[in-house]
Amino acid sequence: MADLRTNNVRGYLAEFLVAHAVGAVRNRVEWDAFDVLTPDGVKVEVKSSAYLQVWKQRRLSRIQFTGLRSRTWTPQDGESAEASLNADVYVFAVHLATRHDEYDPLDVTQWQFYVVPRARLEALGQGSLSLWRLRSLVAAPVPYNGLAEAISTAAASSRRPSSGVCGGTTTTAPAGSPGPWCLAEDREEECTARDSNPEPSD
Repeated sequence: MADLRTNNVRGYLAEFLVAHAVGAVRNRVEWDAFDVLTPDGVKVEVKSSAYLQVWKQRRLSRIQFTGLRSRTWTPQDGESAEASLNADVYVFAVHLATRHDEYDPLDVTQWQFYVVPRARLEALGQGSLSLWRLRSLVAAPVPYNGLAEAISTAAASSRRPSSGVCGGTTTTAPAGSPGPWCLAEDREEECTARDSNPEPSD
């Protein structure tokens, strides 16, 4: 079996963990534009990163997620002309081990998962994310046992219509966004909706 510290193998494992968490029953198709399809039809893209690598390191790796945008491909139409965000929800999986003698990628407590709706990444307009930037988009990571609920919540937030006015600089809300986004202190924050008929709070 390949070493699970290898980048592509670790990525496959992260995809499996997410698929298992949401109860996916459909096998992944290699040329699909996303990694996991939930039973509710939510398309999920999984990105993984870790501090440890299979090769000898002078220092721990910097957590970075790349390839957020990609070209789609179908047997009928071939490759798309432009790269795009192609999932409803993005899961960024970080393996936390910093010592090889403690490394166990099958231990789900060694993983953290950051769940981001597509709309937030659209508003950001970047093709890659550092861990610092990711943490500015998500209040906190979720453990493995909270992953399914977090994905469902993120998908619902992207589908929910909203209107609002920002107190500061705004960006145009992309299609499917829950609302416009404020740019404050180099962070993307959802604007407070000022609807004449606001939704009741929980």
